[in-house]
Amino acid sequence: MFDGISEDSADVVGVLTERIEARFGMGMDQLKAAVAAAPTANPDATDVVKWHNLLVEAQSVLERAEDDLLAALQTQPSEVDDPTMGLAHRVNAAVTARDGRAMVVRWLLDPNAPGKKDLAAERLARLRPRTGPAVQTSAPNRPAGSTAPATAWRSARAAR
Repeated sequence: MFDGISEDSADVVGVLTERIEARFGMGMDQLKAAVAAAPTANPDATDVVKWHNLLVEAQSVLERAEDDLLAALQTQPSEVDDPTMGLAHRVNAAVTARDGRAMVVRWLLDPNAPGKKDLAAERLARLRPRTGPAVQTSAPNRPAGSTAPATAWRSARAAR
């Protein structure tokens, strides 16, 4: 698959968890608690925790799908039926989801990953949740007797 995680590795989550803990200098439970207490304090940590949770969820789905497939295969004669083939497809989809989430976690952990130091990275940074309103949320104060530009435009148009 990628960087020290072979396709044979059954513990993708474990390897990435170790990398996360090394990167942030604390255990996963501590990191999750820190992010829950102050989600905007470290956006990188918040992103990693979010995607790690999604990765753990995907791994659980994969394990259940594999267990279901194994149970079905143990009851099959030499030929696999359609429901069992459906379980095999479910396992493949779960592997794909888990591996995709693992790739996102790996990308988040790599400070030199493609796209982190260019125009795309700047745009991504602008998409992060804001702490305050992006635009003025109240009407501007106008001196008494002044009209808004749209009102002036309508008045000029009506006079024609």
